[in-house]
Amino acid sequence: MKLRTSQKAAFGFGAFGKDVVYMLIATYLLNYYNVVLGMNAAFIGIVMMGARVFDAFNDPIMGIVVAKTKTKFGRFRPWILAGTVLNAVTIFALFAAPATDNPNSTAMRVWLAVFYVLWGVTYTLMDIPFWSMIPAVTEPGSDREGLTALARTCSGIGDALPTVLTNMVVPIFAGIVIGHQVTTGNYSEWKSGYLVWAVIIAVVFVISELFMVLQVPEPKIDENYKAPSVGEMFKSLFANDQAMVVVISIICVYTSLNICGNLVLYFFQFDVGNPDGYSLFTAVAFAFQVLTMMVIPALRKMFSKNQLFLAGFIIQIVGFIVILCMAYFNVYTPENWMILCLPGALIYVGYGMLNVIMTIFLSDSVDYGELKNGSREESVIFSMQTFTVKLASGIAVALAGGVVEWIGLDTSDGAVQTAETLNGLRIWMTIPPVLLLVAGMIVYKVMYKLDENKMEEIKGQLENRRA
Repeated sequence: MKLRTSQKAAFGFGAFGKDVVYMLIATYLLNYYNVVLGMNAAFIGIVMMGARVFDAFNDPIMGIVVAKTKTKFGRFRPWILAGTVLNAVTIFALFAAPATDNPNSTAMRVWLAVFYVLWGVTYTLMDIPFWSMIPAVTEPGSDREGLTALARTCSGIGDALPTVLTNMVVPIFAGIVIGHQVTTGNYSEWKSGYLVWAVIIAVVFVISELFMVLQVPEPKIDENYKAPSVGEMFKSLFANDQAMVVVISIICVYTSLNICGNLVLYFFQFDVGNPDGYSLFTAVAFAFQVLTMMVIPALRKMFSKNQLFLAGFIIQIVGFIVILCMAYFNVYTPENWMILCLPGALIYVGYGMLNVIMTIFLSDSVDYGELKNGSREESVIFSMQTFTVKLASGIAVALAGGVVEWIGLDTSDGAVQTAETLNGLRIWMTIPPVLLLVAGMIVYKVMYKLDENKMEEIKGQLENRRA
């Protein structure tokens, strides 16, 4: 089916809203519970990693549930709306933790564990059907790539909004609530500001998904279609070798970026010595990411998907290496920290390329799976994307939480860090991401085979089969 321009814009707005809430949790929840509330960082990391293990079972099951859904509103939209509303409630709860003198009490730890697991479950409810709509409403080629690039561009803007603005607006909101000015160094007073900000983001999230659900149609469900059994779906999924290659690449790419993303705020707070610079740094980085995703359709006229994908890996690796070199040669100071924007831009240019192309690859693997296995499992395959993204986030935040404890980072106000601690922060923020990106690039180069010619062949064979 063909979407009108207004419908494509509505889908992009939905992508923006869902990534606003995702990035608030992925980037700031560890810092909020550790630095603002004072909870043990290693425990937070364990909780978040445990929740992702739970999602290993939850996400594919949700993909199967969506695939078997039949309503007059479609397979995808009812779940998107229900998951959005429930997820907004859990976001409020995560930032409305009860006041206590002991942030490491059993009650506080249970609060974080319960609502973080619920956040993951409810996000799954809407995220899997959301991305599953792309292969359902587009055909392989320029139509699919255009919608994917638009959605990923809008999601990149959604990623940028909380990442850039949180450190700026939270102390302002906190000051309004408690009645006096709050500086960026008084992190213990940021609690109320975080709650106000979380409510605003949750409201934007609900509005964006409601608008998308009302505007974007779904293909009509074939009444004669018989959904395969759970066993048949899993068999089809794991028999789809190209989907599995993309999943491995997604794990490597997202884990590498999330490791850096969870530690870079600590980097600006305690190494660079200019926490205010973090917001501008991320603004520049995300601006380059969004611009890159916007020009992917134009770049596709000059380069193949494979060329862009490999370029994304290489550019990101260079960015991480440049940051590490700058750290060891003492290139930046609290005053001239803006030089760090150069490697930050490289990392996010590469990520922008990889993010768009990975979604296209996963959509293409749906068509490949239909040809190979005789069944079209958009929701089950895209459940693997949701699972891998959250798994990567869980691995990264668990590692980041452990790193904060292992290197002896003192997060108390006015603390002075040792040279050994700062070197440990720099190494963990850059070397593991580089190793993961190299691994992802090797797996892709050796095993992925759905290039443009192969997809044209698959498209033609599917058209003949359906006819």
